[in-house]
Amino acid sequence: MQAGVVEQLSPRVRRLVAPNPGPMTGAGTNTYLVGTDDVAVVDAGPAIPEHIDRILKAGAGKITRVVCTHTHPDHSPAASIIARQLGVPMIGAVTEDDQHQDTSFKPERQLVDGEHIVGNDWQLRAIATPGHVDNHFCFLLEEEGLVFAGDHIMNGSTVVIVPPGGNMKAYIESLERLLDFPVTAIAPGHGEIIPDCRAEVEKLVRHRLMREAKVVAGLKETGPATLDELVVVVYNDVDPALHEWAKLSMLAHLIKLDQEQKATEEAGRWRLSSV
Repeated sequence: MQAGVVEQLSPRVRRLVAPNPGPMTGAGTNTYLVGTDDVAVVDAGPAIPEHIDRILKAGAGKITRVVCTHTHPDHSPAASIIARQLGVPMIGAVTEDDQHQDTSFKPERQLVDGEHIVGNDWQLRAIATPGHVDNHFCFLLEEEGLVFAGDHIMNGSTVVIVPPGGNMKAYIESLERLLDFPVTAIAPGHGEIIPDCRAEVEKLVRHRLMREAKVVAGLKETGPATLDELVVVVYNDVDPALHEWAKLSMLAHLIKLDQEQKATEEAGRWRLSSV
């Protein structure tokens, strides 16, 4: 994948990769342009001037709205700039600022689950998918069965779940919810198109539950432990340089276990419940 190159993925969909590569973004954030004569920009990406210029050039005066899956700073900051410059609406949902949100994203109203965003030759169905963060939506292009997944599903890496806005229980449930819709392929926020939605969802759920089992096994091994003590056991298969991020997802697993009365925390140390 090459930043700055517009790729035609289907008759209705083009992709433009933002020039923000990194450990958490892969090759960069995927911006999608949906439609031909009536274009929706899905996840405008970071506010990088050359990326915004490329979006506007690819839109060729036909952009009618800017849609965002969520408001993390690699997905939505360019939206307000494009919307203001073109006088078009922003569509998405907001959440409380946890120091990880793009506060410039201010839609005219809060998006609701099941809402349809309709263009001349396309229709996007909004699917609420909390988990990565509580204001996350996926958008199903109903004519093609392609779902724009933002950070709900990424190609090549697992999604970091950051409490309190992120919720592991909600994330797993939201993954499985995609199977209720006629999704044929996934257009992730990072990475290439994933062709088999069911296989990918089932793989991700298995992975999360296996990691949860490692959390339980880790607590059995360590006894009451801090996040710093536990992460080196639970994520011993992950580069230690990524352990600070891994601790966030591990905390989300622990909160899920707490919700299920399987683990508890006291004075910064987690232990398995005796219940």
